[in-house]
Amino acid sequence: MIDTHCHLYDTLFAEDFNEVISRARNNGVEKILLPNIDRASWLPLKESMKRSALPCYPMLGLHPCYVNDFFQQDLGYLRKELEACHKELVAIGEIGLDLYWDKSRLNDQIKALRQQLDWAMEFHLPVALHVRDAFDPLFEVLSDYKNTELSGVFHCFTGEVHHVNHILQHHPSFYFGIGGVITYKKSGLAEVVKQIPLNRMLLETDAPYLPPTPHRGKRNEPSFLMHVADTISASLEIPLEQVKEFTTENAQRLFHLNPSTP
Repeated sequence: MIDTHCHLYDTLFAEDFNEVISRARNNGVEKILLPNIDRASWLPLKESMKRSALPCYPMLGLHPCYVNDFFQQDLGYLRKELEACHKELVAIGEIGLDLYWDKSRLNDQIKALRQQLDWAMEFHLPVALHVRDAFDPLFEVLSDYKNTELSGVFHCFTGEVHHVNHILQHHPSFYFGIGGVITYKKSGLAEVVKQIPLNRMLLETDAPYLPPTPHRGKRNEPSFLMHVADTISASLEIPLEQVKEFTTENAQRLFHLNPSTP
């Protein structure tokens, strides 16, 4: 399995980092993708890649919740890093729109998002999209990139069936990142995923956030990815191995990961 979205550089992993990686490997995780969230997280992200005994792959981007009064300076810094290391990146991310915490920043978030979508186009990279309470404005931005080569994933997808249908119809190069929320009965996501083709799904933890049942209230980690795969298997009534096979192939296809890479 491939954990396509994990904040392994978070300080919550500082004390038992090696044990976290060992548990991930013992529970079938073969690769981990690391989304960047802001300027300050970039160096810790790269350090965690060096420490990990499992292959880790970096993304680079400015998370919408970190779009502040100085976001253009932050984007300037990230742009320089992008130019220096774009061949090592698997995606531009984590980028997007978030209106849950602060609606007053929408215009700035859109500006930051557009700049980074343009980076993705320029460097031929997919994007990892964060969207919370903001599907409509996000779809409006993405409409300007219709009929382009832009591809990516709706990370931690928690939308409804009509959002699924819109993405399938208008954004055929995008995937759905399914994480721990699918194990929450009240979320309804286990029903929604029945409308998502298996060849458009990715597995993710978003660790240390959003731990799956039965680990709610604890720190999430990559080894818990199996709970996500199990729930998808039960919801779609298909073998677990089929879920693992398809989601792994999907991640390899979207992020241009070499299947033979150790």
